[in-house]
Amino acid sequence: MPEPRTFRDEPVSFVRRSGRMSEAQERAFAELAPRYLLDVPRDVAWTSVHPEARMDPAEEYGRVAPLIVEIGSGQGHAIVSAATERPDDDFLAVEVFRAGLARTMLDADKAGVRNLRLIEANAPEVLSTYLPEGAAAEVWIFFSDPWHKKRHTKRRLIRPGFGDAAARAIADGGLLRLATDWEDYALQMREVLDAEPLFERAFDGDWAERFDGRVMTAFERKGIAKGREIRDLVYRRKPRA
Repeated sequence: MPEPRTFRDEPVSFVRRSGRMSEAQERAFAELAPRYLLDVPRDVAWTSVHPEARMDPAEEYGRVAPLIVEIGSGQGHAIVSAATERPDDDFLAVEVFRAGLARTMLDADKAGVRNLRLIEANAPEVLSTYLPEGAAAEVWIFFSDPWHKKRHTKRRLIRPGFGDAAARAIADGGLLRLATDWEDYALQMREVLDAEPLFERAFDGDWAERFDGRVMTAFERKGIAKGREIRDLVYRRKPRA
C-alpha cells in the first residue's frame, strides 16, 4: 500500500504563523468557538478540508437565507459589520489565522451577531468541495495577499484555475467581488477572471465602483495613505447549462 500523503498538491496562498494570542483571544476560542466556529473534518493538513466533508447551511444557521462568503476575513471588520447590518442574510468567514478568527468572534459576540459562522481552512478547498454547489449568493475576496515578489506569485489566490472552484460554489447570477491595493495583482485578477468562461464582467470600464457594502478598514486606509490606489472588480456567475 502507498504511504498516506502528508503534503498538498498545490501551493497555498498563505503561510501559517504562530503568533501568540492575547488572553481575551484565547478565551474567545474556549467560550465562543462552539457558537461560531465550524468543526471541519481535515485531510492532509490542519487547514485542509476532507474532500468528503460537506457543509449544510440550513443546519448551521437554522434557516434558509442568502449566504455570503468572505475569503480571508482577517480580523473580521468587514464581515461583522455586514452581518450586523444585514440580519436577513447569512455570512461565512474563511480565515487561517487564529488571532483574526478570535477577534472576529469577540466582535460578533459583542454586536450580538448570530447570522455569522467561521471556518479555519484553506479557501479553495472550501469552495471546491465543502460548500454545496451553488450555495453562495456572493463570494468576497478583499485585499488577499499579493505575494508581490516574483518568485512567490504562484501563491496568489486568484490565479488560473481559481474560477472553477469559485464558479462551483456560487449560485447562478451570483457575484464574485474582489478588491486589492496592489496594481499588479489587480491586473492579474482581471486577466484571470476575464478568461474564465463561467463568469462575466458585472462592471463597465476598466474597474468596478467601490463596493459600498465593504466597510472602510484600517488596512484599506493604510494602503491609501501609502498612495496605493484601491481597485475593485465584480464578476457574475453565468447560468449553468
